[in-house]
Amino acid sequence: MTDFSRIRGLLLDLDGVFYVGDQVIEGAREVLPLLRRYYVCRFITNTSTRSLDSLHAKLTRLGFEVAREEIFSAPQAVLRFLQAQGTPVCHLLLADEVRRDFAVFPQSEARADYVVIGDIGERWNYAILNRAFNLLFAGAELLAVHKNRFWQTETGLKMDIGGFVAALEYASNKAARIFGKPAPDFFRMALEDMGLPPEAVAVVGDDIETDVGGGQQVGLTGILVKTGKYREAFVRASGVRPDTVIDSIRELPALLGVR
Repeated sequence: MTDFSRIRGLLLDLDGVFYVGDQVIEGAREVLPLLRRYYVCRFITNTSTRSLDSLHAKLTRLGFEVAREEIFSAPQAVLRFLQAQGTPVCHLLLADEVRRDFAVFPQSEARADYVVIGDIGERWNYAILNRAFNLLFAGAELLAVHKNRFWQTETGLKMDIGGFVAALEYASNKAARIFGKPAPDFFRMALEDMGLPPEAVAVVGDDIETDVGGGQQVGLTGILVKTGKYREAFVRASGVRPDTVIDSIRELPALLGVR
């Protein structure tokens, strides 16, 4: 049985834990102040359709008091990496809102140091994939905001960008560098900001692979919620075993023994 008395910090996934689309998950607003009273909290997301400012604005609009500096998003991890490289030439497959954060880098469809893949929604087509493939074949490296399989929307499941990343990896014979969950460095970045060791932190999410599995591989306690994209059959097939499963974030304070 998992000992939760050692937990001093929480890494909380956003989409599927606190909300789905614009629908707040029942009880999520009410438990957040309680969790923040007892734990160091950071908020982690692979969302690649919103800039950090937009994500923060959404949380505020939905009634969640979260500081911008407490949010760790996968696109920001890519941005920090590229900034460390200087001024590399990039080919960006990113949502327009996120793309604006990358405007400081030279961009080209003819030659690139990096092909950066995020979510471009309904715009995916063969021509876009083939252009990216040719840049990779000519020497560019492949950077992926994340490699999620699917995500939950208000109207049902949707295929995520992982399938497009995998297609480009296969065609170019190059492995993508993944920046969001479940990449270990993404979790370590948040842990460093919290100032806590992994054994003192639990990750809470609806994705058995990226949230729970990713967190467990760096030593976090993995708590799976049955909201958002949770599907029992997918969890069983994943091979990942969460430390515990709860119906929703509303049950988290009771699990941790706080009220």
